[in-house]
Amino acid sequence: MDHASGRPVVDRRSDLPDLRFQRRHARRPGHVLGLNRLQRRLLLRQPDRPRDRVRRGDGAATAFAGAYEFHCSPNAGAVTGELRWNSSLDYVGVVSSPAPVDFGRVAIDGTMPARTATFAVKGTLPSTFDVARISGANPSSFSIVSNGCSGRTLAPGAYCYVTVAPKALRWGDYTANLELADNSAYGKRVVPLKFTAYDTVIGMYYPLAPQRLMDTRSGLGRPEPGPLVGGSSVELQVAGRGGVPASGVGSVVLNVTVTGPTASSFLTLYPYPEATPTASSINFPAGWLGSNNVTVKVGVEGKVSIYNRSGTTHVIVDVVGFYAASDTVKSSLGWGGQYQPVEPRRLIDTRPTALAAGQSISSYVDLGPSSPRVKALVLNITAVQPAKSGFLSAWSGDGPVPTSSTVNYGAGKVVPNLAFVRTGKCTDCNGLPYAVPTFSIYTSQVTNMVVDLVGVVDDGSLPDGLRFTPLSPTRIADSRSGLGTSGALGAGELRKIVAPSTVVTPTTEVLAMNVTAVAPTRDTVITVWPADADLARPGVSNLNPAAGQVVSNAVLGGIGPLDAFNVHNLTGSVDLVADVVGRFYLYSGTASTTGLAGRQPLAVRGTGVPG
Repeated sequence: MDHASGRPVVDRRSDLPDLRFQRRHARRPGHVLGLNRLQRRLLLRQPDRPRDRVRRGDGAATAFAGAYEFHCSPNAGAVTGELRWNSSLDYVGVVSSPAPVDFGRVAIDGTMPARTATFAVKGTLPSTFDVARISGANPSSFSIVSNGCSGRTLAPGAYCYVTVAPKALRWGDYTANLELADNSAYGKRVVPLKFTAYDTVIGMYYPLAPQRLMDTRSGLGRPEPGPLVGGSSVELQVAGRGGVPASGVGSVVLNVTVTGPTASSFLTLYPYPEATPTASSINFPAGWLGSNNVTVKVGVEGKVSIYNRSGTTHVIVDVVGFYAASDTVKSSLGWGGQYQPVEPRRLIDTRPTALAAGQSISSYVDLGPSSPRVKALVLNITAVQPAKSGFLSAWSGDGPVPTSSTVNYGAGKVVPNLAFVRTGKCTDCNGLPYAVPTFSIYTSQVTNMVVDLVGVVDDGSLPDGLRFTPLSPTRIADSRSGLGTSGALGAGELRKIVAPSTVVTPTTEVLAMNVTAVAPTRDTVITVWPADADLARPGVSNLNPAAGQVVSNAVLGGIGPLDAFNVHNLTGSVDLVADVVGRFYLYSGTASTTGLAGRQPLAVRGTGVPG
């Protein structure tokens, strides 16, 4: 009550019922009036009138006290408050702010911007607060992250706080109410909550036609020609070159080739200007020619660093794609793609008839009605016993053979490489009623070749797609030192390696790794697949190291429900090293379920020569 003016104190957050109507119909303290379909109520506490005026019949009031509530359907909340005029009655009153709590636009699976509701005690009596909960239309879309009110009694003028965060899982508008029980006439404070969830391209993959970013032999990407020197790092600008946008890029997918090393060594690619991590991207002996697929987080100024451990070596870097870090790329490039694991399938094995020098081989992949949605294939391509040093180039099959290479090999070696290959389209392959993705591979020298399909990149529209979060390279296993697993793997041995909590989250399904086989005693085959998932060992390989070789290969390794993966060694004994460069997570916006279980990967229905 405003004692100076004698006017009732009114909560201005909404229009109030017509008090003249209530005075005509109120007969006693505590009488509740129901007012039309808007669900308005007024609880009268002090409708005082002088007895002489009652006898005269004019009914004029001398004091008034009431508690009101006002519901606006379909909102489950209410506007409540106290009315006072010439009243000395004490009352409980709490005001919350802001009201509503509006989180604005929230990115699906993005950082959730928690906000705090303040509850101020404005009545003349203390307020006691009980349980806080979320109610209303979409209660599962909000969560209470901290509560400084429940279980407390606060004096007039005191404050307490409750913090709430949104959960954006699907596109759309979401509303709910934060309810905080108290000792007021209404019994609780109700604060409306709302946000709008929107899809982003963060974590989506954008395949590119292979383009060269660095060649130390010619000086491309360097101040001048010359090999990389042991024990030092060089910077490579990747953003704004080779089709990679100047901004909004989280990581790039590169094909890194080493030629002419003077000593056994390794290269490590990592974000500029971070310290050199204990990890490797490609391992090689002196005189080696080979390549590896490397995914690397982009650092400051759009740069990555390349470290050479020992000796000198020439290095060639081709970019084949990138992952988005913000929506800035969407305006110019549209929507990217999401990674879809598939049941591993061998697509090509030329043995025992080798490909001729200069020969190309093409294939299509039938993935059923989802085929037209495939933008890139993730292939493990292995050159087997080449007659001479040379290279393989994989591409969509559209246009001429690219100038970049996918697998670089030395004579008599077994050299694998994981490749993200942008696809072409065959619209009439063996009478199929839908377009299917195609690819081609060229070899510069006589060699046998094995090609395994391990995944695809869709156009962002298929359910259960995975998106990528880059990490600085992190070593999680080294059997030589006992990190993650201890001792060399024997013939036919299976090991389970558990990924540490530093590289996984509850939604992680696949780890992007660089796996290195160290000096096997015999030619062998290394296979990686999810552990604790009741899955048989796939009939494909991730590495095919020859005896005595130190060979690296990029592996997209699925993890099971206990965050672990299996590693199997076929023959002899071999040490293994695993470095993680990123993780793939289930994107809620296109998930068929918000859980990780019960979803089936895409399966190959057929393959063959396009035509």
